[in-house]
Amino acid sequence: MRARRVSLRGWGGVAAMAVACVLTALFVLLPVTRGGGDGAPALGGTGVADAVRTKAADCKPEASSLRPSTSNAGATVSEIRERGRLVIGVDQNSYRWGYRDPNKESGSLEGFDIDLARAIADAILPEGGTVQYRAIPTNQRIPALKDGHVDMIVRTMTITCERLKEVDFSTAYFKTGVQVFAPRTSPITGFNGTLAGKRVCSATGSTAETELKKRSFGADISVTVPNQLDCLVRLQLGEVDAVVTDSALAAGQAAQDPTVELKGKPYNTEYYGVAMKKGADDLVRRVNQVLVDYRRGDWQESYDDWLAEDLGKGGQPPEPQYRD
Repeated sequence: MRARRVSLRGWGGVAAMAVACVLTALFVLLPVTRGGGDGAPALGGTGVADAVRTKAADCKPEASSLRPSTSNAGATVSEIRERGRLVIGVDQNSYRWGYRDPNKESGSLEGFDIDLARAIADAILPEGGTVQYRAIPTNQRIPALKDGHVDMIVRTMTITCERLKEVDFSTAYFKTGVQVFAPRTSPITGFNGTLAGKRVCSATGSTAETELKKRSFGADISVTVPNQLDCLVRLQLGEVDAVVTDSALAAGQAAQDPTVELKGKPYNTEYYGVAMKKGADDLVRRVNQVLVDYRRGDWQESYDDWLAEDLGKGGQPPEPQYRD
């Protein structure tokens, strides 16, 4: 992997350990005006979507993407290469996925999602190009794409039928599911009736929030936050009794705090994908080719580095599925 200049813009940094975090309510959120926020024009998505629109009745999220291509000649990819800069929306406070280790002098972003983001940048950018990371809260991921602040999102973003109406996704790069975590001594046993009467936190705009709205089991689900890590902070402060999030994220957060644990099994099956602006078909195909190559070895290496300790050894990437 060749060296590449990196810059980060967005919200203020957050320490890897949740106890050192300030709630996201104190952060300045991403502006929703046109333009890059640094004087640069709005980004990407120059093509018009001519693919078949996803219908809820026959939607299969993990099989909604386009076949891969090695071409850099498409309108969106060409624009990125001519610009010499790829802007990727990431997380910087999700342990194991996208975070900063305060024990390292470099303070650089690292994690499973960051490894994938770098692989995409290395494949798409010309020599001397720059990858710029922008820290995006959970509830700002789709607005950041639609308003042109980023070219793509690599941030534990689940592919869903509703999101496919607004953005496009790569093929799935990780399999997960909604799960509960709570204090070890809690009587809560999972995503079930033991949540009744309990205060449960989820991130605004997350699939966990969606599932809780469908089926709350009598829980108080009024507490929502812009960033998932804020739920852990609220749990530590005693403001909520449990957190519902993706099992993969929950495992990372449980690793940060030995007083909490995952409860029960994942409630459903979900898949993470790289999100891109609607209609940027050439970029979607190019990213899918990166994923084809990434699954051959780099995926496993990254999994072993970041996730095996918490999720167990032997993890495998999902098999790619395409709609065309």
